[in-house]
Amino acid sequence: MTEKYKDRIDAGQVLAKQLRVYEGRDDVMVLALPRGGVPVAFEIAKALRAPLDVFIVRKLGVPGHSELAMGAIAMGNVTVFNDDIITELGIPKSAINAVVADETMELKRRETAYRDKRAFPDLRNKVIILVDDGIATGATIRAAIKALKQLKPTSLVVAVPVAEKQMCDEIQLLVDRFICPMRPVHFYAVGAWYEDFSQTEDEEVYNLLDEARNFIKSPH
Repeated sequence: MTEKYKDRIDAGQVLAKQLRVYEGRDDVMVLALPRGGVPVAFEIAKALRAPLDVFIVRKLGVPGHSELAMGAIAMGNVTVFNDDIITELGIPKSAINAVVADETMELKRRETAYRDKRAFPDLRNKVIILVDDGIATGATIRAAIKALKQLKPTSLVVAVPVAEKQMCDEIQLLVDRFICPMRPVHFYAVGAWYEDFSQTEDEEVYNLLDEARNFIKSPH
């Protein structure tokens, strides 16, 4: 393993090699956390010949410090709060509610944009491989895990290219299988582990989802 991934495509290809056991199975579905998780997940879905879809989660940023997560919301009306940060910073309920309202609107916008009017697939009796381009605070992935468990998949696998070692130890307790090739003790940020970590735009998400629908067999 090199010290950095070249880009998200490279990261997805590395993960795909570790997920070969799922190749060609008709009970497997790959779900990406947009936007950055989509190019990673696309490579996995292509290698496994599995359907690809998005699972939309929005981080709830601290007012005035939006990069710091005080929680997250996910499809299925799931909300997860980082109580330690909320208490430590003394964030008032009115401010939290305002951020939740804004992010709920954005979540619905993205769901319409990325998924159009297609019904969300039934995940019962499915092995779900949930993919992102890395884990920073863990709020987003935790919200996604909590929401997906409510949809009763057979098994929930989380695959990410990089996360801090302690975060890996915590997340793997929440899922059936956790794959993360790069587990630095000193993490800094997800982008620090990529040579190219340029922003994934909506257009790229649309194109990759379209391409995946064209070449990957539909779920039974």
